[in-house]
This record gives sequence, C-alpha cells and structure tokens, in this order.
Amino acid sequence: MSFRMRFGAEDLLRCRFAISPLREAQGAVRTLSRPDRHGYHLPWLRQARTIAAGLDLAPLRLLVPENGHGPDFLHPVPQAPLAALEEELAAVRATDPREARAQIAAALAQTPGADRTRRGRALLADPAGTVRQLAGLYEQVWSALLAPHWPRLRAVLEADVAYHARRLADGGMQRLFTGLHPQLTWTEGALVTSGPATLPPEPEGLGREGDRPPEGRGGGQGLVLVPSVFFWPEAGSPFDPPWQPTVVYPARGIGGLWEETGPTASTALVRLLGTNRAAILTGLDAPTTTTALAHRHAMAMSSVSAHLAVLRDAGLLASRRYGHQVLYERTPLGIAMATGGLA
Repeated sequence: MSFRMRFGAEDLLRCRFAISPLREAQGAVRTLSRPDRHGYHLPWLRQARTIAAGLDLAPLRLLVPENGHGPDFLHPVPQAPLAALEEELAAVRATDPREARAQIAAALAQTPGADRTRRGRALLADPAGTVRQLAGLYEQVWSALLAPHWPRLRAVLEADVAYHARRLADGGMQRLFTGLHPQLTWTEGALVTSGPATLPPEPEGLGREGDRPPEGRGGGQGLVLVPSVFFWPEAGSPFDPPWQPTVVYPARGIGGLWEETGPTASTALVRLLGTNRAAILTGLDAPTTTTALAHRHAMAMSSVSAHLAVLRDAGLLASRRYGHQVLYERTPLGIAMATGGLA
C-alpha cells in the first residue's frame, strides 16, 4: 500500500526534526515482542528480557499490534526538538475518555475477538483508567529498560538529526528524502510512502484512481521527522487528522549502537595528540555533543570540553549549533588524521 501527502509552501517552512523518548519506549516494546526482526538490538535484548519479565506489557501488545495501527492518543507529536518523556506522557494522560474509547475499540478490532476477551472488555469499560494504565506502563518501560542507556541512544539520534538537517539545508526536501528511507520518496511537492509502513486508513472521499495512491494534504501544519533506534526496518507515517503529519524512520548508526569499543587510535596519533584526544578524534565519526562524548569515553564534561577546544583550534574539528546544543564533527584534516589518510 502507498499513501501520498501533498505539502504547500507553508508546510515546507514548518518541516522540523524531533527526538521522542515515548516513541523509543514504544519501539522497545515492539522489539521485545519480535526479537527475530531486530538483530541489531540483541545485546540490549539479552539484558532487557529478564527485566521486562517483571512488567505486565500485555495491554500494550494487545492495543499496539506488530503490524497494526495503534490508538492515536499514544502518539502525541513531540513539541520540542528533544521532547521530555514527562511532557509526552502528560499529553497522553490528557486524552478525552470518549475519544480514547473510540480509538481503543478501533485498535482491538484489528485482532479478531480481542474486544470480547476479559482484558479487552476491561480496557473498553474504563477508557480513562486505560489511558492512565498505558501511560504508566510506558513510564515503567522507560525507567527499567531505556533510561540507563539513554545517553547512548540520544547520541545516535542527535547524530542522525544533524546529518539529515544538513542534507535538507543543502538540497531541500528532494535531497532530504533521497536516502532517508526506501519507503519514502519526494516527488512534485508530495511525500509518498510505500511498502509495509504503518499507514492510516484511506482518507474519506479520496478513493483510488487506477494505481494512484490515496492522497491527503499537509494543511499548513508542516512535517515532523522523528528518528528512532527501535523502529526498524520500516518507516511509520501517521497522517491522521488532527495530528500534525509525522514520519518515524530508522536512525543512521543503529548497526554500531551497542558496540562496546569504537575505532582504536593509532600509536602515532596517540603520541601526537595524547590518549584522550586521539580517542575522541578517532571515535567522532558522526556529529556529536559534548555530553554524548563524555558518556562514550567515561570522562568528565570539563575534560571533554577542554580536549574539544584544543582539537578545534588545531583545525581537526568544527562545531555548529543545532537548537540549544553544539555538535562537533571532524574536518577533512581531522578525518585524514583519524583514518590514516595522511600516511
């Protein structure tokens, strides 16, 4: 199935990236349910399975099936470049009970007989309680399974945003969506999703014309792009009103997410720069913040900042601001030194 969303000039001005802890918690539950499809996360799964055994995740799995469309109230659009989990869960808890019940019923209908089970009936009988229960479960998932790893996850997500934001600045929407995900293409002012992405039902009154996919419009709301380490390999594209059009896609760098050791600096580079500066330069293969580097190298923030300043003054690193954060990346000279290109 494919879906086409047209965007006007006002929409293009409101295209932005956002990082969502709630989406990661939702993706983590999916990964626990289908570990065979998420080989990149096996190191995390080995730890998470034991911890998750103490959580009752059945309501989440019942309402958010692997290949289905879960309740929209569980997916509030992140309002900041780096959303706070507390704010996202507050938006979930503020859901109107009548709207929640309608969405819960629609989610249960995707699994034959689910609404007639004891648990299904309980979820429908008390929609306000169900909303609180689901929000609480995601809070538990976050605290138990993701919070200890958040600096590592955040570093990958921030690096992805920096990479794609630069592509957007360099070549507009066409360049951004070239290589963002195989299921996403940009053509003639429209974003087209295809394949097994999580798509909304066909919009009312917009039937197919031959092979033309159903179509919607951005309506001036813009587009939010949300990278994720756990939503893989598909891209999800919930466009349902009244939500702002949002695309959740796999972040770059997932393959090395759980590696315990990074590239090793050469002996010559260590003699030249010192052990810590050589390690920072060698491991900086994507734009990264000071906080992420401090966590990665188990160093104090003040020490990392001092090393970054020296490397930048030497012309080996460049820094640029993204929102409230400063990202560091290697210059061509820094790349050559880190990879042995000057030999």
